[in-house]
Amino acid sequence: MENVHPDQRVAVLADAQNLYHTAQSIYSRNIDYSSLLEEAVDGRRLTRAIAYVIRADAPEEESFFEALVEIGFETKIKAIKRFSDGTKKADWDVGMSLDAVTLANHVDTIVLCTGDGDFSRLCSHLRHEGVRVEVMAFGSSTAEELIEEAEQFHDLSAREETFLL
Repeated sequence: MENVHPDQRVAVLADAQNLYHTAQSIYSRNIDYSSLLEEAVDGRRLTRAIAYVIRADAPEEESFFEALVEIGFETKIKAIKRFSDGTKKADWDVGMSLDAVTLANHVDTIVLCTGDGDFSRLCSHLRHEGVRVEVMAFGSSTAEELIEEAEQFHDLSAREETFLL
């Protein structure tokens, strides 16, 4: 990787819902968060690693949240919202963006683990603030504008054996 050195301070922000749905829909597999974090840090100094997760009252989710903490992620948990018409909504776009902007003064690089194009504006803002932005996601489901705004894009699809369980 260009512009990477061991003294770089790195924050890793993982949009767990986005990664989960993509890994399930394309591969019917789960993300290996340990490998994801190791590759995102890439020998640099980890400042913060945050996984943004949704509580949907699924049977295995508490053990998943605990595993993320054991790997080295802080978890930010939001309950799924259920509306009277039966629809459900849950996303961390605003929370993740606010954390990234807050962390920008304390790190050299922010690694966004998401394919969500809503984060492309965040990328351009962070870069304007002098922060290196890398994106890790599955190429086929990553918004083109997000790839274009990132300084580096890591396509998880290119190394399924590393990033999928």
